[in-house]
Amino acid sequence: MTSNRIRRAGFSAAIPVMLGVAAAACGDDERKLGISSKMFRESASADVAAECRVSGPGYDLPKDLKESSGLAQGRRNPGLFWSHNDAGNSAVLYGVSPEGNLGATVRIQGATLNDWEDIEAGPCGANNCLFVGDIGDNDGKRGTITIYRVEEPAAGAGSAVATALTARYPGGARDAEAMFMLSDDIYIVTKGREGPIELYRFARAGSQSGTATLEKVRELWPAPRASDDRVTSASASPDGRWVGIRTYRKLFIYPAGSLTSATGAIPEPMVMDLSPLKEKGGEGLALANDGTVLLSSEAGGKDPARLSQLKCVLPNPKS
Repeated sequence: MTSNRIRRAGFSAAIPVMLGVAAAACGDDERKLGISSKMFRESASADVAAECRVSGPGYDLPKDLKESSGLAQGRRNPGLFWSHNDAGNSAVLYGVSPEGNLGATVRIQGATLNDWEDIEAGPCGANNCLFVGDIGDNDGKRGTITIYRVEEPAAGAGSAVATALTARYPGGARDAEAMFMLSDDIYIVTKGREGPIELYRFARAGSQSGTATLEKVRELWPAPRASDDRVTSASASPDGRWVGIRTYRKLFIYPAGSLTSATGAIPEPMVMDLSPLKEKGGEGLALANDGTVLLSSEAGGKDPARLSQLKCVLPNPKS
């Protein structure tokens, strides 16, 4: 089986560019996907490297989940990963196993699927909830966005009730497809369709009522030069230490505290080239505490949507 290893290379925190890929041979059970250069600018060791491997074959997703646009690991049901379709489909959440088997189909009452783009699991009081981001806005015309809070369904549930949380951007509409959650705060990463990629905070979203105004945290990257470098999903590890942000062709993993701070330099991330996965439209990401990464993609032509799994070795963050 072919192995693709990313060489050590300098990385500008403002511009995500991968500088080299080298091929090598490895065993049939795994193939290496890539390693970053020096890990973080604040790291005591400038040469700390990490590694991600494709951990097993990819799996087809169920036919009903043909446009998997977001992915989140359940807290109530750790063996299920929750996903949903994109615009033009029904307000339904699908629970799938790491092997892509359908484990739950839950219709969401009180919700409208305008442009669902991402999903995260997080706390809502004493319960575990799923937060579904109706945040897509290709034309940049939405006055408000909606995030649906749904108590994570029990095994066998066929429906669940959503509570709508609404918010607006402080400087006008933005198109976004990525969000992650730390504690009770939801962070939204804009796509970069018409401008720079920015990070916004929806403070105390799990207990919010009324329409909130998002807080701009910082600009992450300049406007992408290529459409494949637009952001399509994000995920925080449940322990709050790491944040993954993906584009159509790369995965970036940051220490959460430094990334979400409004001051200080943006830390250098781990950078993984996802092109060996040959995803048709990679739009889903879930990041676990142990470095397990699940990625989902949309169907393309006759090819079904796919689920891929990586295993990353994560160092101890310095901040």
